[in-house]
Amino acid sequence: MSGKDMEEKFPRALWVRLFVYIVVGHLFAAFIYFLFEIAPKK
Repeated sequence: MSGKDMEEKFPRALWVRLFVYIVVGHLFAAFIYFLFEIAPKK
């Protein structure tokens, strides 16, 4: 399988969207963790 073949299977837009989903997912998870971990200590 060549590099060009891989790019045709996974377009750049898909990788960008996947990256955005991962970043947003981690930010959301960090926010939830913050709520449950830090908020009750106040």
